[in-house]
Amino acid sequence: MHSRRKIETLASAVHQFCNWWDVQVRSVLDVGAGVGYWSDWYRNSHPSTKIVSVDVSEHACKKYGHERRDISSWTPKRKFDLVICQSVLQYLDDQAARSAIKNLAGATKNVLFFEVPTKNDLRHNVDRKVTDFEIYSRSGLWYRHELNKYFKQAGAGLWVIKSSNIVLYELEGNAK
Repeated sequence: MHSRRKIETLASAVHQFCNWWDVQVRSVLDVGAGVGYWSDWYRNSHPSTKIVSVDVSEHACKKYGHERRDISSWTPKRKFDLVICQSVLQYLDDQAARSAIKNLAGATKNVLFFEVPTKNDLRHNVDRKVTDFEIYSRSGLWYRHELNKYFKQAGAGLWVIKSSNIVLYELEGNAK
């Protein structure tokens, strides 16, 4: 889990990328919201932004005020300017992860921030002392294959929904 300070820095960067693409972030869906650092940052830094935070954990929902939802089976009724899904899908089997990605796409009006540890990350990048290894380990290729059905990769964990008007220059996204 990242510290509050790290998430605040990340949230600021993601928000500024949205600004760069002329996306006014008026609504945010935080999936797997946990302790609520993303929601807290938006409430403090952009209080007019409408936040919906969801989690499957009854404890997290009671303690931090999230709605109890499972993104693999819940289809949001509306679209959000920004959808955040950080370190969630590794806890789902392949079928549930595919359903979750489809539901994330259905909820995304413009931008998805997506972070998940891949097999390569687990071997080379994560801090082994604090990383949960009781997960479904998948390759980056697997995630890209599923995400590319709905999104264009923009880098730095950012994915732009294909129906968006956001223009990505050739070197900003996936190689063709």
